[in-house]
Amino acid sequence: MASAPSRLRIGIVGGTGYTGVELLRLLAAHPQAEVVAITSRSEDGVAVADMFPNLRGHYDLRFSVPDVKLLASCDLVFFATPHNVAMKMMPELLAEKVRVVDLSADFRIRDAGLWSQWYGEPHGCPELLGEAVYGLPEVNRTKIRDARLVACPGCYPTSVQLGLLPLLENGWTDNNRLISNSASGISGAGRQAKVPMLMAEASDNFKAYGVAGHRHLPEIEQGLADIAGGPVNLTFVPHLLPMIRGIHSTIYAPVTGKTPALKDVQAAYEARYADEPFVDVMPAGSHPETRFVKGANHCRIAIHQPQGRDLLVILSVIDNLTKGAAGQAVQNMNIMFGLPENAGLTGAALLP
Repeated sequence: MASAPSRLRIGIVGGTGYTGVELLRLLAAHPQAEVVAITSRSEDGVAVADMFPNLRGHYDLRFSVPDVKLLASCDLVFFATPHNVAMKMMPELLAEKVRVVDLSADFRIRDAGLWSQWYGEPHGCPELLGEAVYGLPEVNRTKIRDARLVACPGCYPTSVQLGLLPLLENGWTDNNRLISNSASGISGAGRQAKVPMLMAEASDNFKAYGVAGHRHLPEIEQGLADIAGGPVNLTFVPHLLPMIRGIHSTIYAPVTGKTPALKDVQAAYEARYADEPFVDVMPAGSHPETRFVKGANHCRIAIHQPQGRDLLVILSVIDNLTKGAAGQAVQNMNIMFGLPENAGLTGAALLP
């Protein structure tokens, strides 16, 4: 792959949502990226800083209607859109030699029929599903480097896959009896008017949803199967937390005859992630909290074996908008252009 330009020209399609503003926040601090186009049909002509005053002094841009000619002048385009948007523009953009990181679900699932089953409509661009690289750097870093199209993983899938990765790579659990209870802040539902997301509805409350089936399940099982080298069955139960951002996944993995002692599992996790800049295996006995990663591109993990019984419990926390979305997207961009992987992503988590 040719060396990166001294300054990357970046376009963002769908910049008015929470993921879009998180991209803008991170890219404002990136040493080699310049956002030159940001699109929104509904906010055409509105100044970015008027919609997001936290970005005053960082951007002198206005939202514009998506235009392939304008986006074709970019080195890379991020799609921060709902599903079924990126797929409509993708063939034309790729024909213009633009590289793309898609944060929507359009290219995460390789099977077009399976995608249609979960999203309720035919896939509009099945010919590109085989080319899209799943953008989990801890697994696909080499493929990401040369990719034209990267499908950025979902937030829940990121937390679950990183939590289980070393166990599956070593064949240390029963792949047919995995469970993840995952809880997300309300920003995971997007920036839209929905009654369940109103403060009076979500505050002082905690609930499960999508128990019969959640759209992230096939993505998670596909990724886990790729890691394990065979089928994986996961019971996945998402929950809504009465807070703005963050994901906590509590993952249950049965012990088998091949599973070593907990101290050896801990050592294996530490070794597997030793060179990963954004995965932190915490000391034995730790309990990671969502505030440990708020606003940061990190996943923090702890491993337990309650009462020494036949079940490992993995705790995995991320910020759903950062490592679960925009931060991971920027991490992918850095890999694609041969930049330091932590460029623009060195900020510490916010406490309190």
